[in-house]
Amino acid sequence: MSFSWTPHRFAGGALALDVANSIVLRHDAARRIDRFASQEQMQSFPRAAAQFCAERALFGEIAPVAVGDEADFIALREAIDRYFRKRILDGGDDQLLAALLAALAKTLREARPGNVAAATAHSVLRLIAMPDPERMKICGNCGWLFIDRSKNRSRAWCDMAVCGNRAKANRHYRRKKEEAP
Repeated sequence: MSFSWTPHRFAGGALALDVANSIVLRHDAARRIDRFASQEQMQSFPRAAAQFCAERALFGEIAPVAVGDEADFIALREAIDRYFRKRILDGGDDQLLAALLAALAKTLREARPGNVAAATAHSVLRLIAMPDPERMKICGNCGWLFIDRSKNRSRAWCDMAVCGNRAKANRHYRRKKEEAP
């Protein structure tokens, strides 16, 4: 299957969320795709993040995960997803926060400065300290995490062009089907 990092893949609004969103359809085991399962995709992620990520001005060019550190980066990704998903749904969990902080500490101690793991850890710290955490949401279509930066805080999809369009088309299809005799 051909794959490329596109602007849609960086719809989270923060590097840490884009890293967590590297699993497509996370809660659908049959269709789940891990974009970091391929070494090539994991190594090309930082170049794409420097081009498309909402926080690219903060981090600029970032280096890929060092060879041998991939498992720690994946562990950080999973801790990010578990904590922020729980925080959005239920208001947080001290055990998950502790696990995330432990993963952050390990990353910041061991990651080379300027690589994607270190930049992701700094992005997580910014998200934890976010002044309005209710702006963080879960896409109603794909389940990705994203920051709602809309003025009225009504955004329901990670990306209107992809998920919003799919949801609206699906709703239109169902309405037309119900109207048919």
